[in-house]
Amino acid sequence: MDLTCINEEIIMNEQQSSVKRFIVSIFSILNTSRKIIINLIFFSILLIFILSLISDDNVIKVSDNSALVLNFHGDVVEQKHEIDPMDAFLTEAINQRKEKPEILLSDIIKVINNAKDDNKIKIIILKLQNMNRAGLTKLKDIGKALENFKASGKQIIAVGEQFTQDQYYLASYADKIWLDPKGWLLLDGYGRYQLYYKSALEKLSISQHIFRVGTYKSAVEPYIRDNMSPAAKEANKLWLTDLWTQYKTDVANQRKFSLDNFDESVETLVTKLKQANGNIAEYALNNHWVDELKTKENIHLALIELLGENSTNSENKKKDKFNQITFEKYLSTITSAFPENNPATDKVAIIVAKGTILNGNQKAGMIGGDSTAKLLRRARKNDKVKAVVLRVDSPGGSAYASEVIRREVELLKEAGKPVVASMGTYAASGGYWISAPADKIIASPSTITGSIGIFGFFMTFENSLSKLGIYTDGVGTTDLAGFGITRPLSDGMAQIFQLNINRGYQDFISLVATSRNMTVEQVDAIAQGRVWSGAKAKELGLVDELGDLSDAIATAAELAGLSEYDTLLIEKKRSSRDKFLRSLFGQAASLIIDPSEVNAGPIENIIAKLQSELKNINQLNDPQGVYSFCLACEQN
Repeated sequence: MDLTCINEEIIMNEQQSSVKRFIVSIFSILNTSRKIIINLIFFSILLIFILSLISDDNVIKVSDNSALVLNFHGDVVEQKHEIDPMDAFLTEAINQRKEKPEILLSDIIKVINNAKDDNKIKIIILKLQNMNRAGLTKLKDIGKALENFKASGKQIIAVGEQFTQDQYYLASYADKIWLDPKGWLLLDGYGRYQLYYKSALEKLSISQHIFRVGTYKSAVEPYIRDNMSPAAKEANKLWLTDLWTQYKTDVANQRKFSLDNFDESVETLVTKLKQANGNIAEYALNNHWVDELKTKENIHLALIELLGENSTNSENKKKDKFNQITFEKYLSTITSAFPENNPATDKVAIIVAKGTILNGNQKAGMIGGDSTAKLLRRARKNDKVKAVVLRVDSPGGSAYASEVIRREVELLKEAGKPVVASMGTYAASGGYWISAPADKIIASPSTITGSIGIFGFFMTFENSLSKLGIYTDGVGTTDLAGFGITRPLSDGMAQIFQLNINRGYQDFISLVATSRNMTVEQVDAIAQGRVWSGAKAKELGLVDELGDLSDAIATAAELAGLSEYDTLLIEKKRSSRDKFLRSLFGQAASLIIDPSEVNAGPIENIIAKLQSELKNINQLNDPQGVYSFCLACEQN
């Protein structure tokens, strides 16, 4: 071999080795820098946390003669969506708005009940402008706690620049409602309006294949119609009217006026607005929606007069403030970082099934066929658990996942442990499927339930692709080979899907008939995908009793023959890392972060609605494409 070639090869290898060493060095430096930065951030946060704990200025104390300010931020929910604690903390630390903040219903009730017996809390101030969706069932539960608070002789005052319909329901429980003179308060009732896509899908040449059973099973209508069908309008109007009547009755009872005070026609509202010179706040005062019109300054002075000035003499704090504590801070004072659980006592286990029912394992805030079944299995294998309350707050979802959960409910009963289904805002379609086998079903009068029906749907894109010059072709050994979204659906395959849907519906109504001691014909007459309120469902035999979660717990204990017991919340087990981070960041955030919410505009809301509906479609993952889901259950 030529010596020159050998030398060139040696030089080239040396150059390559040098490049490799240089790249490795760069990556090593970057990796080391990354570790240093992460450690600096971690230890900085840890230092802030420790300083927050040892600093007297940051220790949360409840002063004598204090007001508890219920300033909720976000949606009121039965169970929060699972979020990594470090992500949540960093989001708050950089003052970034949470995408969908949530408050636990159980936390709200715990805070109000504790404040009732707390001698340091004199009044509750409802400051609800950042409370978003709640649903009438959850509002009723909170209202019951507020009633008990007032029964102790303490006062509630609601203040606001404006009140949404959900916010006003809670405000109606106040002894006084104060509205800003330029404020807003109009109650628009309940409605069900949604987007329809039939024409849009046709313009995109997307083929829809819909299979369903049930005259009133309207979940798929947005994809096959451009408007709501008469049958869907009939069914929706019935349960919406029932809920609106409950809303009006509760508010009228609290405000001590008649149902006629609700202005449901535009003509009546216009007449009253003219009498108030077009001022919405004046109209609200004249119509007895509120008690007084007060500016922020006047509200502040009135509360100082009621509660007295605080005794703080700090240079950084004004003396003309009254003693107060916010919801989050008060919650932190009454919540132990390490909840006590007496291992010796009998338990009534509570398992929350909240969200869309999906196949497999899902995070908290969603129902997974496997993950929720696992929670039920833990209750069954725990010798101290003598009864189970399944708290259902779900519009349904995967039929297969619903069946997986139902089987675990049956196994609990076979093990001699009674099961009580406690229905929250929703327990419809698949939500009713998993509730039906319970020994007792307890719903709120305003629970949205029923919707006993089945559907399946998917789309194929052969026509859309053909416009782009893309086609699918090939051969297969059977008629089933090659089935997919890029080919037309054959008549034979369509029949197979419809037969499967029909079988699913028969299984559903047979399950209900067996569980509720009814005939299949009786169930079919009230099924067909129709939605009912909890009050109507009780009349129809779909529900045993009307009540809340506490009633369900008492019923479960009674069925198990328990006179003394504790409740045990069974939820997904957290890792040691998760527990540490939640304790660390949760406490630090409550001490040093004061989050504020920003309301989205109308265009953002429409985009969010589209994104939400697309997400709902995308996340449905039943292995057979069969769903028991109530899209119509959402109110606008």
